[in-house]
Amino acid sequence: MERVCFLLKVRPERLEEYKERHKTVWPEMLQALRETGWHNYSLFLRPDGLLVGYFETPSLKDALAGMAQREVNARWQRDMAPFFENLEGRRPDEGFERLEEVFHLA
Repeated sequence: MERVCFLLKVRPERLEEYKERHKTVWPEMLQALRETGWHNYSLFLRPDGLLVGYFETPSLKDALAGMAQREVNARWQRDMAPFFENLEGRRPDEGFERLEEVFHLA
């Protein structure tokens, strides 16, 4: 299982709305994530907007490719893009910064 940790930056003025949106993630989006190999997925948000995401997957490449084929993901990414800084025209799932894992206690 590949462990993936990533960073994004939520716009400070959109923090509360971002948190509210994640209280009711669309059921079809949740199902698509499960079906395409996103497991143990969590998001953590710092008060300044730093977003840290973590999930486990058999293959990051396959998980991203699987979601890229889902219409619900295209809608979700389009709706979420305005919440983030520094995407430079990319969707959030294309613009996150993956962190290198340097230690894991098994």
